[in-house]
Amino acid sequence: MKNETILQAFQWELPADHQHWQLLTKKAEEFNRLGITSLWLPPASKGSAGAEDVGYGTYDLYDLGEFDQKGSVPTKYGTKDDYLKMIDALQQSGIKVYADIVFNHFLGADETEEVSAVKYNWDDRNQQIGGEELIEAWTRFTFPGRKGVYNDYVWTWKNFSGVDYDARTKDHAVFNLGDKGWVEANEVDNENGNFDYLMGCNLDMEYEETNLQLDNWGKWFMETTGIDGFRLDAVKHIQFDYFVDWLLRRREEKNGELFVVGEYWADEVDKLENYLDLSGNLINLFDVPLHFNFYRAASSMGAFDMRQIFDQTLLQSRPDYAVTFVDNHDTQKGQSLESWVEGWFKTHAYALILLRKAGTPTVFWGDLYGIPSQDIDPVGRELLVLLLLRKNLAYGNEVDYFNDADQIGWVRTGDFDHEDSGYAVVMTNAAGGELEMTISAVHAGNTFVDALGNNDAKIILDENGRGVFPVNDGQISVYVNEAIVSRIQDVDELLQIPSYDVTENENQ
Repeated sequence: MKNETILQAFQWELPADHQHWQLLTKKAEEFNRLGITSLWLPPASKGSAGAEDVGYGTYDLYDLGEFDQKGSVPTKYGTKDDYLKMIDALQQSGIKVYADIVFNHFLGADETEEVSAVKYNWDDRNQQIGGEELIEAWTRFTFPGRKGVYNDYVWTWKNFSGVDYDARTKDHAVFNLGDKGWVEANEVDNENGNFDYLMGCNLDMEYEETNLQLDNWGKWFMETTGIDGFRLDAVKHIQFDYFVDWLLRRREEKNGELFVVGEYWADEVDKLENYLDLSGNLINLFDVPLHFNFYRAASSMGAFDMRQIFDQTLLQSRPDYAVTFVDNHDTQKGQSLESWVEGWFKTHAYALILLRKAGTPTVFWGDLYGIPSQDIDPVGRELLVLLLLRKNLAYGNEVDYFNDADQIGWVRTGDFDHEDSGYAVVMTNAAGGELEMTISAVHAGNTFVDALGNNDAKIILDENGRGVFPVNDGQISVYVNEAIVSRIQDVDELLQIPSYDVTENENQ
């Protein structure tokens, strides 16, 4: 059985050259060599900024890069034809494909409407500011470029519960439409009093037509793309139980497994646990608290207690539902949720998700290939080595040695189905040292060396499979059977193949 590993196959600063779907198609073999089992793709629907839209400014769900709308036919990433060819190529290579969908808001309406509204405080959505007033809202979506192909529904203010702009007075504020009120406070996140409203035209999930149209689109999208799963955007702003019926219908249409992960951006693990409970444990969630533990550890100049790296995380409390990550498109530099894990700690953090037994790890495109427009280099060879170790050696039982505030370690014993599998990991965020750990008696007498090359020690295990494993200041070492080191050289070959270097494409 393969170790599941997701690649977030984009970053915020990708060039708007319409080539990304084609690039991913070309890289299928490379992903397989690295042990990537699935790709999380950016939103494929046309956004309000057309070819410049990263995908989260949803305009027309049915336009996957097929119609001349918002200034272009293709999306930032390519055409609909490119998208479908890419999905087929990846699936033919044994790689699953997950679509990112945004059901929280629409942007870029085609016409305005006059509607009664109530203004609310930006910082406390429970506090009204004044009474009802008529505003001119950009809420009518007619999709003139698509001309009714696939679906002829016209979205109006009735499909939305709020907007953030009155075109008549040029007032930027939170307006609740038609005196609808917001979703009950216990059904969305309680940040800002009630975080039902986030941006743009906020979809009203209590309006029957909205639900019907989103369901119609879901059926069409599944039939059109044959996608393997979904990443759900901004679930903290949508009724906690909304996706239950929607996903059950998609699963029935798929007639098979449907992987789903939601983005609930909160550092408090109890909020994630509550969402899982209220949504019937139907989906997985990104382990945001774990990301922030990584961020704090990387920013603490060695003061973070490494024994607490998994404390108050989803990985600790609900490991079967935790999708782990180090950074993503929202945490990268310059974004609203910027919390970039500093480079010196990147390999530590990736080892803590890729070489562990629990959780489903996600690798960020910006870490694998860099972010040229921000002069951010890839993590490099060490990340590739960790991916290959996960693919080939991350099997068997796991034993932790979390006894020191600075220096921690763990072992995977390996199993008989994967040749020479098993390893010992030791890391420190401060001074170096050594840890005595037992891998397994199966490895008795074998010589173990650091696959990352950070330490040149050769450790001969005793009759119980025990050894003393050193680590240098602020570093990490992963000790593997010396017999498999030659296989890791595949990394050096991989670095030489043309498709690995995406910087030329991204700098155009």
